[in-house]
Amino acid sequence: MRSEPIRLTGRQARRFLLLVHGLLGAYRFSGKEGALAYVRQAGCIQFDPVDICGRNAELTLQSRVKGFRKDMLAELLYEDRSLFDYTDKNLSIIPTEDWPYFARFRERARRCGEGFDGLAALETQAKAYIAGHGPVSSDELPIAGEIVWHSAIHWSGNWHGASNAARSVLEQLYSAGELVIHHKNGTRKVYDLAERCLPEAVLRAPEPLPDELEHQAWRVLRRIGAVGMLWNRASDAWLAIPGLDAGRRNAIFARLEREGRIFPVCVEGIRDTLYCREEARWALETAMTGKAFAPRCEVLAPLDCMLWDRKLISALFGFDYTWEIYTPAAKRRYGYYVLPLIYGERFAGRVEAAAGETGGALCVRRVWLEDGVRRTRALDEALRRCMERLARLNQCEKVEWKAEW
Repeated sequence: MRSEPIRLTGRQARRFLLLVHGLLGAYRFSGKEGALAYVRQAGCIQFDPVDICGRNAELTLQSRVKGFRKDMLAELLYEDRSLFDYTDKNLSIIPTEDWPYFARFRERARRCGEGFDGLAALETQAKAYIAGHGPVSSDELPIAGEIVWHSAIHWSGNWHGASNAARSVLEQLYSAGELVIHHKNGTRKVYDLAERCLPEAVLRAPEPLPDELEHQAWRVLRRIGAVGMLWNRASDAWLAIPGLDAGRRNAIFARLEREGRIFPVCVEGIRDTLYCREEARWALETAMTGKAFAPRCEVLAPLDCMLWDRKLISALFGFDYTWEIYTPAAKRRYGYYVLPLIYGERFAGRVEAAAGETGGALCVRRVWLEDGVRRTRALDEALRRCMERLARLNQCEKVEWKAEW
């Protein structure tokens, strides 16, 4: 049964989104358990290997988790095995209990691999070597030469060419779920047999949602939860959900609303209806009270969950963000690795910072404030504390401010 949308002011909607993400007021998440709790809330956080002042997943967590350190995420992934690396919204970090839901993608990868002559023999050879010698990276696996294929990780099937045979075999076995990432040395992946790393109950669990539409609904619900609120329209938030066309998306939204798993809201100034997960209703009720929150200052990761639909962020906050890492230098408006800056209930600006450029310092190259944001003593102090936290994340001893702002 459809319900009447809850009507929100723009400020109430912004407060709701920040509360859901744990970015407004006191920290909702703390320590390693808090990091795990946030990933479970979001469903997945994106991984990107670029490390200028922390990798994307680390920056996503440090903005929300009090006392977060990089080794906490490594422990959750490679010691506790509470999280695992896999493709969800592109390369992602996912709760281990969600492993069974990705059975169809592992099966698809297996079928993909069957189309390449000689690959099965190389897979047998690789698994036997790992079984006898332990975890390996591609430069340690004694398989030489190249293989011509399209990577099973790229499920769109649009990448073709020759690639290092050892790396290709490991990636194929990883995509098919026979290997997992045991740990990483920097960005280099070291693989081990899945059966030696993950609980048997997880590995042997049947596909929970064999019906394709049910599976897509599960993924749509997770993406709504990851962003906080979403509209039923084309969005980057739906990336890598195969077969999710407009018709299916309409059917899924109607079903989720009928089942009481999402509820609609109308926000002043925004034409489209937005939808929130029922579990987040507490944040809506809090946002509508008018309760005052002490302002926090945080930097967001470039691929932060809250930024997955940048048109939505522009509509709600009036903040337009482009990650310019792939923009030619001459065309960049800001810089190579510039992070959004939140202060209180708004996006206050952007920060360009880099770790380790000058000895053990975090170098703050530049700060840009948004139009209408007034520089105050309180903002200066909040930004100083924010940069000190970022320095600690990167094990930098101090912060160096390179430019006036």
